[in-house]
Amino acid sequence: MDRQKKLLIFAAAWISAALLSWFVYAKTVAPQQEKQVRLVAATHDMPVGTLLRTSDLKLVNYLQRNVPKGAAYDPKDAVNRVLLVPISNNEPVLASKVSAATTVEGMSSTIDPGFRGVSVQITDASGVAGLVQPNTHVDVLFTRPGSMAEATTSTILENVKVLSTGKQLPSGATVDPRAPRSPVVTLLLTPGEAQKLELAKNQGRISLSLRNPLDSTRSAETAPITTEVLDPNLNARMALAKKGRVGGWQELTAPKKEEVKKEPEKARVVVDVYRGDKHVQELFK
Repeated sequence: MDRQKKLLIFAAAWISAALLSWFVYAKTVAPQQEKQVRLVAATHDMPVGTLLRTSDLKLVNYLQRNVPKGAAYDPKDAVNRVLLVPISNNEPVLASKVSAATTVEGMSSTIDPGFRGVSVQITDASGVAGLVQPNTHVDVLFTRPGSMAEATTSTILENVKVLSTGKQLPSGATVDPRAPRSPVVTLLLTPGEAQKLELAKNQGRISLSLRNPLDSTRSAETAPITTEVLDPNLNARMALAKKGRVGGWQELTAPKKEEVKKEPEKARVVVDVYRGDKHVQELFK
């Protein structure tokens, strides 16, 4: 019985020593397993001004104690942002290294190669009462002022994409409520279209007409519309005015008076009548 007790005590001591040895090894010798998190990082080297896409980003494991300030944990938080500094492969994407797509840097990077952004000032009437919003499509109408014979309106650009509306103000900037409102729309144009729009802005009035973005048809009528469509008699009146007929303007618009046909006078019979010394003539039809 004493022998069995000694064996049990020896076994217990051996197990305790083994557990103690393992605990000391785990705490002092074995590598520590620290908590890790997944951060958004670059998939390749990218220069300044790169507009980040989903293919440019990936998730990498990072020690929690080494996570830098402003790191992104979800790729959606970095997509469509623009790099303000160069970034290397596997480098975490930080908020201080990217700019939002709504800022100046972000908007310029969304312009496709070969296109330009040109702004035009509009009003509630010329801007379709505020219905023109970013990514909508519009036609640009140009109206040349002048007299009734000189004024024209034509469509100079068709199916143009709206890049932005309004003016992006710096962070913390305020607007004077007493200042007049001047809505501005920025259009996405080719260099040739940009030149045409700038010329039109200095020669007359610009207005926009909203269209369905799925409608890519173009108008077959490209000639300018004149005021003759509003007044068919305009050219005729102008011709009369040039001939010096002052009343020509009224002659074409005044209703014509019906001519009354006069019947021929019937023959009359004259009879001389004598009454004493008086002489009178009486007419009989």
